[in-house]
Amino acid sequence: MIYNTDRERFRKYAEPEEFDRIVEYGSVTEMWKSILPGVCRLTAIEDDGKKYTFAKLEDDAGHVRPLLRSYKRVGILARNSYGAVCAYLAAVTGGCAALILPPQLPADAVYGCCMKFGVEALIYDPSLSDSLATVKAAAPSFPLISFDDRSEVYAPAVDAAPSDPCVIMFTGGTTGKSKGALLSHRAVMQGTVNGCYGYKGVFGQRYMLILPLSHVFGLIRNLMTSLYTGSTLFICRNNKDMFRDIAVFRPTVLVLVPALAEMALSLSRKFGKNMLGPDLRHIICGAAAVSPYLITEYPKTGVSLLAGYGLTESANLVSGNPESLDKPESVGIPYPNQQLRIEDGELWLKGDNMMDRYVGDPSENEAAFTDGWFRTGDLVRIDEDGFLYITGRIKEIIVLPNGENVSPAEVEAHFNEPDFIRDSQVFEDVLPSGAHILALEVVPRAEALSGVLGDVKAFIVSRLEEINEKLPPYQRVSRITVRDSDFERTPSMKIKRYAKCK
Repeated sequence: MIYNTDRERFRKYAEPEEFDRIVEYGSVTEMWKSILPGVCRLTAIEDDGKKYTFAKLEDDAGHVRPLLRSYKRVGILARNSYGAVCAYLAAVTGGCAALILPPQLPADAVYGCCMKFGVEALIYDPSLSDSLATVKAAAPSFPLISFDDRSEVYAPAVDAAPSDPCVIMFTGGTTGKSKGALLSHRAVMQGTVNGCYGYKGVFGQRYMLILPLSHVFGLIRNLMTSLYTGSTLFICRNNKDMFRDIAVFRPTVLVLVPALAEMALSLSRKFGKNMLGPDLRHIICGAAAVSPYLITEYPKTGVSLLAGYGLTESANLVSGNPESLDKPESVGIPYPNQQLRIEDGELWLKGDNMMDRYVGDPSENEAAFTDGWFRTGDLVRIDEDGFLYITGRIKEIIVLPNGENVSPAEVEAHFNEPDFIRDSQVFEDVLPSGAHILALEVVPRAEALSGVLGDVKAFIVSRLEEINEKLPPYQRVSRITVRDSDFERTPSMKIKRYAKCK
């Protein structure tokens, strides 16, 4: 079945005059040139104690563009900073496609990525110069451009076609190898505009950048939507300082992964709502499964938590949930200008937001696309109101010896229902006897267990056994373990899945 999407579906969730201001642009350059006259005197970025207006950001980017004139594809190696924002804007409005490299990459990986993805020059933060050692040794003539480098000549933004390459973003997930997804200007702008749908108070907000720009959620939903809406973006340079920065900056919108939202809620209950700042209205939460517990508990603090679903390959955003309190298990309504198709339970996508291809991985492209449809690998369902639900991942399906197929995510959803469970993982294990079983590990939510008397772990196991008994026999777990520490996680804070049994 194929589902079409409609922008008008989101009108009722916005202020009328704001909804009409949400304009679709064909390229980042077109958007930037259009909004700049109206916001030039406003603060675009706050970083390291300094404020930079939109006009200053354009001026600084304009003195970087001439340095990139000879290149079609440039890498950016930087931690979150004003310099990183300036380099990105200069590249994508200067006729280049930008490969945004995670700042923690070792020197060999930096060189390897530049070669694999056809990077012609590298813009870098001087504090990461040690990461260039392999590039300098293996390719002494490779162009390296420091954040400190500036041209004496100012160059205006270069027009771009919607189909022109814009960025290459890393994607991997919890079990797969890392790949580079090439997003066009059209895709980046569709993802940017999608971030404006589904809530009131879109323009002129105060955002904080906590997620890395090398992650699509940080780049598009955080940076790009902030710029598009004429908002101010405060750059949190160290996540350990997040709550101190919140107190100083007083954001109105936060873009968080669930693990950070969980921590923020716990601390807010312990120390009061001011841990999130007195002006916070919305938390945009995604990049991993969002617990219904967070969705229902945050409004008690006066903050709405809006969950959604997306992939790097879809320029981050596929759907968002403007009715999260009524449908907390859903990832929401699909955004406009895309088509959804469900084949054997798997979600396939087409649309303006979709990547062109994986760069340097022809075999990956063959596996990812069928007749122009991108196969997400996600198992889904859509209810009678058109709301999307994720029920699992094809790659994570466990095939039991009796032939039954088990989706770990579907089983985990049952065990995550009690408010004292923060996270869980269902996996296949092999007993010394050789028997294959389903096992469950859980991370408890300590604050929800404060009133439990006696053996807390025994209480948890007892309650989970009650849930277990109600599941179909093939979904029941044979062992339950209560962890004393969190699961190992990916850079985007998703749980790293245990390797499948052979």
